[in-house]
Amino acid sequence: MITFNYTIKDELGIHARPAGVLIREVKKFKSAVSFSHGEKKADGDKIFAIMKLGIKQGNVLGVTVEGDDEQEAAEAIRTTLETYL
Repeated sequence: MITFNYTIKDELGIHARPAGVLIREVKKFKSAVSFSHGEKKADGDKIFAIMKLGIKQGNVLGVTVEGDDEQEAAEAIRTTLETYL
């Protein structure tokens, strides 16, 4: 299992477009991915669950990746976050 945190830089936070980009990246891998913010958690492949986290600029998003290709998935998700958020 790999976990890391990412501070959101986008002034709009996580809204539909970046959530969709994250989901498309997550679905490329077999590993289970989840996102968290405070006490809230969301499956990495459910757009509304991710948006319900209410992530705004400056908030810390927790990422957990677990599975056979977790290393590759974690690197791809981190790159996606850095590129889009």
